Formats: sequence, structure tokens, C-alpha cells
Amino acid sequence: MKAGIASLLFLTISGTVVAQSNYKESSNSFAKYSQTGELTHLESAKKFIDAAYKTRRDSSNTRVNLLRGMIYSSMAYADSTRKIKNDKDPIEITTHALSRIKPRDLSNFQGELDYIKQNLAAAYIYKANKSIESENFEDAYSDFLQVEKLGSKGEDVTYNLALLASQTDKIDDAIFYYKKLIDNTDADAGKYLELANLYHKKSENQLYLNTLQTARTKFLDNKDVLFQLVEVYAQNKSYAAIVPIIDEALKFEPENIQLNYLAGFANENEQNIEAAKKYYAKVILLNEGNYDANLALGLIHLNAFLKDKNNLEAQYDAQSYLLKANEIKPYAVNTLKGLALFYEAADDVVQLDRVNMLLNQLSNN
Repeated sequence: MKAGIASLLFLTISGTVVAQSNYKESSNSFAKYSQTGELTHLESAKKFIDAAYKTRRDSSNTRVNLLRGMIYSSMAYADSTRKIKNDKDPIEITTHALSRIKPRDLSNFQGELDYIKQNLAAAYIYKANKSIESENFEDAYSDFLQVEKLGSKGEDVTYNLALLASQTDKIDDAIFYYKKLIDNTDADAGKYLELANLYHKKSENQLYLNTLQTARTKFLDNKDVLFQLVEVYAQNKSYAAIVPIIDEALKFEPENIQLNYLAGFANENEQNIEAAKKYYAKVILLNEGNYDANLALGLIHLNAFLKDKNNLEAQYDAQSYLLKANEIKPYAVNTLKGLALFYEAADDVVQLDRVNMLLNQLSNN
């Protein structure tokens, strides 16, 4: 009986010594890897730590799990092409090792844990970038979520999460990350526009507008923000909001016909008639065959003539622009109606009958 106990005790002590020896050899090899960056030393460290990890007691040892985590996390990052063969991915092995460290021990090994997490984050970023190259955005998004969970809160990580969430139609997630960027970093105009477009995609029209207006106050010289804001105002028929900023837009593109016409239309709606005439005239200068600008000027001068039949200049200009619009689009009803009013005011019965006849024909078709 005593001999049996002595034999068992010898085996237990022998096993412990072997495990300690493997741990020490692994630690030495890992130190050499840390100094040289050579994968052969890392592979040697892996071999010895695996040998020291075979019993339940050793696999629950904090020091063993920490070293195992450091080795495998280093493999996960440094051996990105997986030259060192393993039964499982080094990321998975590292995560398992971390899960076996007792919570009460974590605060005592902050440096080692930071090292492991830093390697894991770098490995996940590498994986994510490879997924992006192959347009596998779902996997890339999942990998960057892991980077975030590991404590990497950098602007680049958050921006990648925002972009990938948007790319995979996780609109609410994308909005969350864009708002984090805007609230916590010196976000550029592009990020405000990307957030605004997400609100637009969700039909959150007020938030869409609010985001653009905020961007406008921060980036007064940004063309893209200004043009998108003008477009939204135009869609909302917010002409009073367009008038104060349209000249700034035209500084970027002074020969933009649509922008000049919008400037005229907005000012006309705000009863800034002289300003409207100037913008419409610029449109015609850029393109004399522009129907809308000729009609708009014709109707402005017609209105002046109808108010004062003695205004010969208004009479001449109304006829000139309305006839030009009619020449461009002979069967446009709005122009024909304008001409009918003009000929009636000018007591030109022959032309009035001709225009009314044409209008009747068009209404009967």
C-alpha cells in the first residue's frame, strides 16, 4: 500500500515538473521571438505551451493561459498567411485561453492582456480588410465589431463600422456609428453628408435637413454641402431659404443653367422681381433657346403690362419673350395662355382669335 502511494506521488510530481519545464521552454522561445520577430521561435513557443496545456490543472492555470494567449495572439497577427499549422484558428485558441483566466486575476496582468488584445484587434482588422477586398462586407463588419469589443475605439474603427453597416443595409447601426464620429471626433464634411444621406434613405426628412444645416454652419466653403442643401430646399419649395445662399452656390458654378434658373424662380416666389429677372436673363444668355426662362420673363413683363397698359417697355418685352417661348414650344399651353392675355390687353383681336383657336384645338385633343 505504501509503495503504491509513493509511486503515485512520484508520477504527480514528475508531471508537474514536465509542465513547468514546457512552460519555461515556451517562455524562453517567446522571448526570443519578441526580440527577433522570427516565426521559428514563435512556432517553438507554441509547441512547448501546447505540451504544457494537456492536463485540466495546467489548462486552468492563469500563467499558462496568459502565455498561451500571448503566443497564439501573436500568431493570429504575425502569421497572417497561417504558415504555422494549427487544428483551429489562432484567434479562436487565443479567445479560449482568455476565457479560462479567472476574473479576479485579470487586473494583475494588464500589460499581458493589453498585448493579447492588441494582437487580436490587428488580426481581426487584417481579416476584415481581406473580406473587403473580396466584397464580403458582412464578414468584414463582424470582424470590425470584434475589434470594437476588444476595446479599440479609434476613429478609423468607428468609421469602418459606419461604412460597412451602411454597405450591408444596417442603416440604424450605420447612423449610430456616424453619430459617434460626429459627436466625438473632428468629423469632416463627407461624414456629415453620409449621415444625412442615411437619414434620407430612412425618410427621416427633418433629421436629413438638420444634418445638412449643421454641416453648412461648420463647413461654409464646402460646395457639396451647399449644393445638397440647396437641392433639399428646392424639393421642399423652401424658396425663402434658397434666396440668401444661392449666390454662394453660383460662385462655384456661375454658368450652371439650372442653378441660375432656380435662383430666378426662388426670387420670383419671394417677390424679388428685379433679382429674378436678372437670373432669368443670365439663363437666356447662356442658352437663348431655354423655354422656361423665356416664359418666366415673358410672364413677369406681362404682369407689369397688365398692371399698367401705358408701360410700353413691359408690353414690348412681354411680347418678345412670350413669342420666343412659343417658337421654342409651339403647343405649350402656358405660353399660349400668356399670349392670349397679352393680345387681349393689347386689343389685338386677330392674334387673340388665332391663339384662342389653337388653345381650343389643344383642349379637344
